[in-house]
Amino acid sequence: MNKLFIYIFLLLNLVLLNSVSGQRFPKPEFEKGHTQPELHQSPPRMLVLEYVDVIVLIVALSIASYLIIKKRSRRGIFWLSVFSLLYFGFYREGCVCSIGAIQNVTLALFNPNYNIPITTILFFILPLIYTLFYGRTFCSGVCPLGAIQDLIVFKPIELKKWTQAVLRIIPYIYLSLSVLYAATASDFIICKYDPFVGFFRLDAKFYMFLLGGGFLISGMFIARPYCRFFCPYGLILNWLSRFSKYHMQITPTTCIQCRLCENSCPFDAIDKPEELNIQTDKIVLIRKYLLLILIIPSLIFIGGYTGRQMNNVLAKVNPTVQLAEEIFRYNIKIKNQKNKLPENIEVEGFKASGKTEKQLFTEASVIIEKFKTGGMLVGGFLGLAIGLMLANLSVYKYRKNYTPNKGECFSCGRCINFCPIKIENNIKIIIKKYEATQ
Repeated sequence: MNKLFIYIFLLLNLVLLNSVSGQRFPKPEFEKGHTQPELHQSPPRMLVLEYVDVIVLIVALSIASYLIIKKRSRRGIFWLSVFSLLYFGFYREGCVCSIGAIQNVTLALFNPNYNIPITTILFFILPLIYTLFYGRTFCSGVCPLGAIQDLIVFKPIELKKWTQAVLRIIPYIYLSLSVLYAATASDFIICKYDPFVGFFRLDAKFYMFLLGGGFLISGMFIARPYCRFFCPYGLILNWLSRFSKYHMQITPTTCIQCRLCENSCPFDAIDKPEELNIQTDKIVLIRKYLLLILIIPSLIFIGGYTGRQMNNVLAKVNPTVQLAEEIFRYNIKIKNQKNKLPENIEVEGFKASGKTEKQLFTEASVIIEKFKTGGMLVGGFLGLAIGLMLANLSVYKYRKNYTPNKGECFSCGRCINFCPIKIENNIKIIIKKYEATQ
């Protein structure tokens, strides 16, 4: 009996607390003189410290270029990667990031009201300049995203050529979408889906930790998966590195084709010798080139048309379009319901803003029209990329030595240690000894 009274007493207390809490925390009213409380934010990073980051970036790029081009030291690149991971990764928490700066630069180009910091511009441009002269030395040991992957390569496997060709389409998609969403002020998807910034800041959502963990675990066996098959900035560096004046070489002198470096690259970025094919029929070559000339424009047209038709899907990332859809769905529900529906926070916030639904829908329509043009450009760009990749696979390239692929090579220096020829005074003696054994 006593237990029964205790249970009743507890139940009454819960009911009372419920009613009191309902009075203590009433539904917020946006139309009755509500004032926004003052927010206390931490002060921004000092400008001098931002320039310190730029100086550290220049020093790191210079050291990486020296270690690869002059010193030819894999060990030096390894320790530089450790420093970059600690400084640009864990200390600076992955920001400012040269990869994410793509979006800032794009937004500044399309939105004159956006004031982009000079340090962000420098973080975007400096690696590009170094790449034009020395190859992808930024990727070798300066980029924290590359460093965290490079340091965990355990037992890399070689992927099939067709698998790599398919996966290499992803960076083109990622780059084009990130530029499109930044240009329309819709979203910064590179920063939003950065797989490693959660580890640097220890504040990511659980699914982002899973994503980053997935990249790291797979990176033990598929070397640098994010760098090779996802990174949009790496794609730009790939293009520029092909025109680099100086680039890492496997051997400091003439290649003796000892084949020791053949399987040394975990990124499959070494081009092997190809015999001169003098038996190829010229008519066959002409037909192949004519076919490519027809295919590439067709792919551009198909891609552009498809992208233009997908403007409604692409525009759903934009906040204004999302709000317009939410208001539209809410109005449909009101018409189908006899009783008044409770308003969600998006609807309440919009009504409190003083903007009419007509104005909102007009803004959303303008944005969707912009995505028609943007979607067409994205689709055409992807069609061109696929066409050029097919052309690259079709064109025969004669090579007589083992050389790093200037676009795909990360300048990590692993292959250097496999070359028996060193920068010494007895280089000619080593070559003569090898020739004597043949």
